[in-house]
Order: sequence, then structure tokens, then C-alpha cells
Amino acid sequence: MSALATGVIVFACVFGGALVGLVLRGLLPEPHLSTESKDVVKLGMGLLATMAALVLSLLIASAKSAYDAQSSEVTQLAANAVLLDRILVHYGPESKDARDLLRRYVVRVLNQMWPQQGVGSTALDLTTTEGDELYETIQALSPQNEAQRSLKADARHIIVDVGRTRSLLVAQSGRTIPAPFLVILTFWVTVIFASFGLFAPRNLTVVATLLLCALSVSAAIYLILELDQPFLGFMQVSSAPLRTALAHLDH
Repeated sequence: MSALATGVIVFACVFGGALVGLVLRGLLPEPHLSTESKDVVKLGMGLLATMAALVLSLLIASAKSAYDAQSSEVTQLAANAVLLDRILVHYGPESKDARDLLRRYVVRVLNQMWPQQGVGSTALDLTTTEGDELYETIQALSPQNEAQRSLKADARHIIVDVGRTRSLLVAQSGRTIPAPFLVILTFWVTVIFASFGLFAPRNLTVVATLLLCALSVSAAIYLILELDQPFLGFMQVSSAPLRTALAHLDH
């Protein structure tokens, strides 16, 4: 399910809870709405609100951390690609095949992470023919002097780093936010909003306030899910570092 669809469902649950509370206010006998009853409900909702705030902050921090980690890995991948290309240039004309493979490898990664057409999930995988061929081509280089031997060792080290970074991106491409967390959080917030409606007067100002608050909560959930999918949706990790690297590889 997309982040937007989940956000809409959360909004429907939360605002629906507030409306249920407003309806119940007119149905409950007066003793249920006494000052003593209100005080007990407020204490319970205060505890629930504290737990909901803690879970919400943890989910935002977790999603932001995952987003930043993958953004950093994309930048690292781009930097390593440019550095490897410069090393191969200094190695000599014998490395032309390796440079061509490196460019194809970067294009493949770009096409997988940021598909040019369609909206669906990106098909990140480890089975990159270009990556395997690039490693084998670098291994097959035959250095003729000490400088080339040193450059080959550096190139071999960097291509291993490139493979490791790509493996991390693939391993982290799934969701990191457990679905039960979102379900429980939505339930808590729905109950809290129901208590708001239960003791609030039924007028347009109250309904508008509850509507805006429900929108804010669902927007927070939407933000969490967007950050948790760095290569999908509206808040994608920027492809600029890899595209800039590709432009350097074309020279």
C-alpha cells in the first residue's frame, strides 16, 4: 500500500473517531459527562497521548535515519565511481574496456533506482552483469610497471567498496517501519480524538479544529512512510550525485 493511501486511511480513522465522540456526547446520560468523569478520561488520555507522542517521534527518527543513510550511500557510490574512473584513466589505454563497463554499471544503477517510466517499486537487485564484468576486467589487467601495479590495487579496492555500497542499498531498500507500530499508533490517536469529541461542544469551530488536527496527524504518518521509501514517492533520494558522476565518466 502506498504512503498516500495509508495516510488517507489514518485520516479517516482519526477524524472518524472525533466524529464518533461528538455523536456520543449527545447520546450519553449526563452523569457520564460530569466533571469527575471528564477528569478520569483526561488522565487516561494524557497517558495515551504521551505514549503516542513517543512512538511517533521514534518512527520519525527511524525513518529519517534510514533516509539519510541511503542518501549518504548514493553519494558514496557516485564518489567511488568518479575516483575509479580517474584511476583507470591514469592506468592507461589498456583500461578502456573497464571504463566502458563502469559507465554501463552506473547507468544500470540509475535506471534501477530511478525508473524513467511507470510508478511501481524499484527492482533493486545484486545481479548486475556489468558489475561482475567490471571486477573481472580489472582483475585481468596486466600491469607493466610499479605505477600500474599500484593503480590496479587501488582500482580493485574501490570496486569492492562500490559492490559493498550497492549491497547495502539493496539490503536497506525494504520498509524499516513495522506495520504493527502504525496500526497501534493509529488506534491510540483515534481513541484520543474520540475523547476530544466526547467533551467538545458541537459547533463548526470544533469540527474544523479536529479536522485540521486529524490532517496533521495523518500528514505525519505520510511523512514517515515517504522517508521510509527513499526511492519511491515524492521525497526520493536525489539522483544528482550519480548523474553528475555519469557526466564525468562521459569525458
